[in-house]
Amino acid sequence: MERTILLTGGAGFIGSHVAVELLQQGCRVIIADDLSNSCEDVVQRIGAITGREPIFYQTDVADRAALERVFAAEPVEAVVHLAGYKAVGESVQKPLMYYRNNLDSTLTLLEVMDAHDVRQIIFSSSATVYGEKNPIPYTEQMPTGGCTNPYGWTKYMIEQMLKDLAASDPRWSAVCLRYFNPVGAHESGLIGEAPNGIPNNLMPYVTQTAAGIRKELTVFGGDYPTPDGTCMRDFIHVVDLARGHAAALEYARRESGWIAINLGSGRPSSVLELVHTFQEANDIPVPHRVGDRREGDLASYYADATRAKELLDWQTEKTLADMCRDSWRWQQNSQGK
Repeated sequence: MERTILLTGGAGFIGSHVAVELLQQGCRVIIADDLSNSCEDVVQRIGAITGREPIFYQTDVADRAALERVFAAEPVEAVVHLAGYKAVGESVQKPLMYYRNNLDSTLTLLEVMDAHDVRQIIFSSSATVYGEKNPIPYTEQMPTGGCTNPYGWTKYMIEQMLKDLAASDPRWSAVCLRYFNPVGAHESGLIGEAPNGIPNNLMPYVTQTAAGIRKELTVFGGDYPTPDGTCMRDFIHVVDLARGHAAALEYARRESGWIAINLGSGRPSSVLELVHTFQEANDIPVPHRVGDRREGDLASYYADATRAKELLDWQTEKTLADMCRDSWRWQQNSQGK
């Protein structure tokens, strides 16, 4: 019998790829998204890839009455919670907006889930919960907190909510997936990252620079204690990330309690390495220069992904070149749309 999975924020960059993965595995997928950072045509694109369109509700997850209607209409068995504001810089400028939206939506979701006897949740967390003090690579046993921005603190606080909830009621299963640096796009070129305005993340800025939308890419800092002087990050293909969510849902069906699991490759790459790989993989120049450091950037961070391998039987499969090729294909397909 097919499982019915609710994806909050399922029309977004990561959510759309999770929807594809779950539909391809035979799940029935319900998307609840207010479209504040996504487009409704993504739902049709997911259907074009999989041959099965997800069921879509244009819903603010913080709106309890609207969310109640979704749960009343659909036999939801588990939730993947991806809805939330996600721009680090914006969170520093508008902290109240981030705390109100990210915490309210989660509290409302958990209350409605509990009322409908749905107690399996996969939460979209972040490596930002490790703060600045921990040595690398990051392991799940390390202390969390000391976050450098309100976005990170909302992830930390939601993890704590879920931990307390699971401790209070053994029927709950809560898996917090700590993402590292998701990039790439679906190989079909039909879905990918589509930021509003100037991109906050590196790869969309690279693709837009290659496409001539941006004049040049500024690499923040060339004097870090890394092999080429630029920051090193754990880039993970969004399709690998989506597979991790599907594996986490299977884990949550078997196991109760709270757990955090890193989703990363465990292999850091520098910003310049990504730029050079993009140029080689796509045979196109990316005008770039090395500028000053950006406040708050760590020289290097990456995952210890052992727990994901042991508990989820999951590890990354796609390469940096795959990420670059798929991102460029998406950029070319999405230009002008």
